[in-house]
Amino acid sequence: MPMSLADNIARVQEQIANACRCASRAPESVQLMAVSKTHPAEAILEAAASGLRLFGENRVQEFAGKRDALAAAGLLAGSDPARFHCIGPVQSNKANRAAEIFDAVDTLDSLRLAQRLDQAAAARGRTLAVNIEIKTSPEPAKHGILPDSPELAALLEQLPDMQHLHVCGLMTVPPFAANPEEARPYFRRLRELRDSLAARCPRVRLEELSMGMSHDFSVAIEEGATVVRVGTAIFGSRPPVGRG
Repeated sequence: MPMSLADNIARVQEQIANACRCASRAPESVQLMAVSKTHPAEAILEAAASGLRLFGENRVQEFAGKRDALAAAGLLAGSDPARFHCIGPVQSNKANRAAEIFDAVDTLDSLRLAQRLDQAAAARGRTLAVNIEIKTSPEPAKHGILPDSPELAALLEQLPDMQHLHVCGLMTVPPFAANPEEARPYFRRLRELRDSLAARCPRVRLEELSMGMSHDFSVAIEEGATVVRVGTAIFGSRPPVGRG
């Protein structure tokens, strides 16, 4: 019989716990983000009924279309609301809407975007959590700031003065490989960069490492991930969706 969503979640949580034991880490040191992009609000509500409260969405427009149903179900308010992170690229012209509907943007990849998000959050009287997306792979399709770029240095210098952004850490997406071990160097590179930047830039807190997906999150945990982004292993294969 096919496994239910609750079964999938339980299996992923067990795999996270096993990976933490292998790495001599406490299971609670790793958060599970359910990547709900392209899946309907009903699937998110089902996952939330199994206890998940952290979700990742790729597109501003797509999540905006689900938000009313989630709010009507009480998932966005109360004593234990769900949090939704934008984990896809944010165009500057969508920064205002992203700052309005998301709890965090994990794909901060330029000083210009940081300035737009800070202004948008200020206009709404809120503080927006952000992660800096680092391009650890040479693949042209991958997004993020290069680790040794002047852009990253400028961003880290100015972020502490942006009163409406709360910097949490770093995020990366390695090249896909059938063998999860091939992703290890990219995860290790992000951890080493975080450690280096934390020492060089004490005004910026970089505690979070968002890395690892359905097929390689165990390796990511061994390399220090604090958030793993799991979609297919929870929700199954993604249906196609238009651009948003």
